[in-house]
Amino acid sequence: MTDTMEIVANVEREAVSLPAGARLLSIDRLRGLVIIVMALDHVRDFFDADALRFDPTNLDHTYPALFLTRFVTHFCAPTFTFLAGVSAYLHGLTLEDRGERARFLWTRGLWLILLDIFIISPVWTVGSGAIELGTLWAIGCGMIALSALIHLPARAVLAIGVAILALHNLFDGVHAAQLGGFAPLWNVLHEKGPLPFGLRGQVFYPVLPWIGVIALGYGLAPVFLWAPERRARALLALGLGFLASFAMLRIAGVYGDARLWLTYPDSVKTALSFLNVSKYPPSLHYALVTLGVGLLLLPALERGGGAFGRVLATFGRVPLFAYVLHLYVILVAALVVALAEGVDLKGLESSGPPPDNYGLGLAGAYVMWALIMAAIYPACAWFAGVKRRRRDWWLSYL
Repeated sequence: MTDTMEIVANVEREAVSLPAGARLLSIDRLRGLVIIVMALDHVRDFFDADALRFDPTNLDHTYPALFLTRFVTHFCAPTFTFLAGVSAYLHGLTLEDRGERARFLWTRGLWLILLDIFIISPVWTVGSGAIELGTLWAIGCGMIALSALIHLPARAVLAIGVAILALHNLFDGVHAAQLGGFAPLWNVLHEKGPLPFGLRGQVFYPVLPWIGVIALGYGLAPVFLWAPERRARALLALGLGFLASFAMLRIAGVYGDARLWLTYPDSVKTALSFLNVSKYPPSLHYALVTLGVGLLLLPALERGGGAFGRVLATFGRVPLFAYVLHLYVILVAALVVALAEGVDLKGLESSGPPPDNYGLGLAGAYVMWALIMAAIYPACAWFAGVKRRRRDWWLSYL
């Protein structure tokens, strides 16, 4: 923990300059890993009927393989959001002034929100017209918040991010139903719930804690300018510090997550309960364990290479393109499977359980995941080549 505090205190010191437009392989590879693991979660949502029958983290119904399949994908959204903050800082170094950086961030953020509403929501709602505000919405709102925060020093932005993540669970006892006319605002900020203004749909990612995550990434971004050996030591210390903090807070069970862990006669179920942290909104425990893993992976991925490293880097250089593409390929594949099984995929949006003959099971979902990622890789490699060869302004929004 002492090492972690020292890193935070020295976050803007001992930096070295990266060439303009230079990319860190560790960031690209971690983004690529996030895309691949995130796709597993999304494929499971469409092809494993158990995902429609019950929450995979509901310990009264789930089983270890399903729970762990869901848990391992927990690290995707916070890592992606954290890296968005890091990239915002690094990209800002290539822009001439803070005004230009702010314009890029708020226009990019607005673009992501519009994509989530008009391009991503139709996948999750199978064209029903409802809106589900999820990952892109959260990152977009975070970027708009950063467009204001970048006028502060990185250490101040870091302090704001830490404060949001550390303190937002103080409001867990405040619920939208208690707030009358302010209920829609609370659903946007802190509690998952219906959209404001009578719109059909839900806010799945209340934005306040996600703003904390992206601010944390921006505030720690100067560490990525340190010399490779020092950067690796710092990320290792930060990751271990996050995981140690998670373990201590989780064992204490006093603060940081509305979902307390329980002891069961079955030791495996007890272990799953310990890991069963809250994502909606992301609790302090959730942020610590997921970001801790992500920070530890960064130095490991910087050293890694070979074919697997190239695949990760390819996906990581075109994350938004890969994100949109894989969702639509999943949807088309799910429609084909549903047609073959005589099931109306739109009917699966209802609150009732899916038909008994629907789905491929968890093992089948893993097979579909591998096939879908293999299918979209050539397109991602092509687009990564386009972005490498060209510097058109609009490519920075894709």
